[in-house]
Amino acid sequence: MPKANELTGKQRDGLLKTLQARFEAHMHRHAGLEWRAVQARLESNSARLWSLHAMEESGGEPEVVGIDKKTGECLFVDCSAQSPKGRRSVCYDRQALDARKEHKPKSSAVEMATAMGATLLTVEEYRGLQELGEFDTTTSSWVQTPAPIRKLGGALFGDRRYGTVFVYHNGAESYYAARGFRCSLRV
Repeated sequence: MPKANELTGKQRDGLLKTLQARFEAHMHRHAGLEWRAVQARLESNSARLWSLHAMEESGGEPEVVGIDKKTGECLFVDCSAQSPKGRRSVCYDRQALDARKEHKPKSSAVEMATAMGATLLTVEEYRGLQELGEFDTTTSSWVQTPAPIRKLGGALFGDRRYGTVFVYHNGAESYYAARGFRCSLRV
């Protein structure tokens, strides 16, 4: 029986098939990369495979969107058309969750991302994702928020409306049925 945060052979094989099919269906997201190289990196890192599985299971549809030329790491980002369904209706972080007096959401974006072994997209990563397609046209996604904004009680989120990518602010304790978060993961 696999340990916590460890995939069974069937889960691993299924995930690799899913990732390969997505890779082949969206070649424009990673021009110049070959699946064999990506697969080799994935197969050598079971902890990252588990994280990708968690991203997939919560509706993120993770896909490799680039490679770090210095480290050789593949950058995976949630590429679901809308903010992942299994990660919506959450406030920004634990501090925001604790600050709510009533009607608390089940969790926070930062905590859920950390539990998956991933991180929230930065504003730059979010804008980069939006260059690969049209995402969050009916939803929105929390993104990493600079400490000075967070210290004042705010948090940032992004979406695409009217053919334009917007990054807004909101109270970090807020949560909405149509707002979730997207993750990035280096493998």
